[in-house]
Amino acid sequence: MSEDGHERNGHERVPGRQRRRFPGISSRAYEHPADRSALVALRRLSGFDTVFKALSGLLPERSLRLLFLSDSVRVSDQQFGHLNDMLRDACYILDLEKVPPMYVNQDPQPNAMCIGLDEPIIVVTTGLVELLDEEEMRAVVGHEVGHALSGHSVYRTVLLFLTNLALRVAWIPLGNLAVMAIVTALREWFRKSELSADRAGLLVGQDLRASMRGLMKIAGGNHLHEMNVDAFLQQAEEYESGGDLRDSVLKILNVLPRSHPFTTVRAAELKKWAESRDHQRIMDGHYPRRDEDRDTSVGDSFKESAASYASDVKSSKDPLMKLVSDIAGGAGGLGGRVKRGFDGFTGSAPPKDAPPKDSSPKDAPPQDEA
Repeated sequence: MSEDGHERNGHERVPGRQRRRFPGISSRAYEHPADRSALVALRRLSGFDTVFKALSGLLPERSLRLLFLSDSVRVSDQQFGHLNDMLRDACYILDLEKVPPMYVNQDPQPNAMCIGLDEPIIVVTTGLVELLDEEEMRAVVGHEVGHALSGHSVYRTVLLFLTNLALRVAWIPLGNLAVMAIVTALREWFRKSELSADRAGLLVGQDLRASMRGLMKIAGGNHLHEMNVDAFLQQAEEYESGGDLRDSVLKILNVLPRSHPFTTVRAAELKKWAESRDHQRIMDGHYPRRDEDRDTSVGDSFKESAASYASDVKSSKDPLMKLVSDIAGGAGGLGGRVKRGFDGFTGSAPPKDAPPKDSSPKDAPPQDEA
């Protein structure tokens, strides 16, 4: 990097010292409630880490590490130095003490991942490196460091293992169904973890427009002159609110096999969080600390998760979610009407000394019906 803070390719660099840092920040600060509740519960399970490390002999982690070491380029000061700077900056901003190794893998498909049981490793493809500019890539690196700080790499590795296992046991009666049930649940959690990591990427990059551009490029390629962030977000709005109940079912079926939410949905969710009070509090230095993680209540985390899902359903414009919300919201009133109807059928009569219904004074204020 040149002394004036600009790279040779013309993209402006923003050194870590010029952006806000979050000493001791807990991953709970940016995690999606559904992601956070699962992680809090898993972290509190006695012996959980030991069990998964015991499984490491069954998982392909060692093989993957050797594969990337032998057939990819390890990021360092000598190789992909600009990525190495971003990686160290991201770890500095999120206060991750040990910088995870990063590899660049030859693959035209834009992708990045953080895997590993003992230690997380970050892998980015050449397709992604060539697609994104400096600040867009910074958000992606922050995204993967967020995965590492949250411990997502452990569960991502397990998900890869179980997905492969499901293919191997497909011939066993009911065996595939049992494994796929677990895989489906893990994918639902992982989709929420991606929203968490997007938030971490924003905390690292501290440039919402760059995060938006990166997601837009992943969806539509390197044609920024042909794309518009506001129009892209409008697609997310149309996706959520358009169609009828048949489309709602198709949305569910389309997302079930995916480990990531759809790109327009990620962009809309990130923008919503960036404008929230939670994000502003973090930027102001008010956030949960890592040394408080042990005192976190599992019950409170699950309540937050349930409240988040309930809020999503209530505010959703999806036809199926609106129906669910209407049914849930009308259940109380419906129950009251049903009870009053049954009271009539059972012949419940008012007490003998009760005044007749029309005996109230004519000038009395009208009463709201229960």
